[in-house]
Amino acid sequence: MNVSEARHYQTSTPQRTRRVDQQPQPKKVIKVNSRKITLGEKILACIFGACMSLALIFMVSYNANIDSLNRDVQRLEREIAEQQTINENLSHQAMEYSSPERILMIAKENGLNIQNTQVKQATTFVE
Repeated sequence: MNVSEARHYQTSTPQRTRRVDQQPQPKKVIKVNSRKITLGEKILACIFGACMSLALIFMVSYNANIDSLNRDVQRLEREIAEQQTINENLSHQAMEYSSPERILMIAKENGLNIQNTQVKQATTFVE
């Protein structure tokens, strides 16, 4: 081997020397950026929340109105049914009062005499 090659070989090999003065290098801290909510997203969330609140309030009030209307309708139907039964009772009572037997009985009680006359039921007038 040549002297120049030996020198070249010596310089190319790394020299291992320890430095006592050297402090250990601190590890690099990797900072992870967390996703933060932006101002625009906050505004959109507030608008969405307000719209949902208004929609829910509207639905509750609408259902309350429908419920009160249904109760009113049921009350009116019940009153109509009661009035119809009263009307039917009155029509039956009117038919009983207009019967020929009853008319003859009342006439005899009041001292009226019916001689050779036939009492007939008047024809009913249907509206």
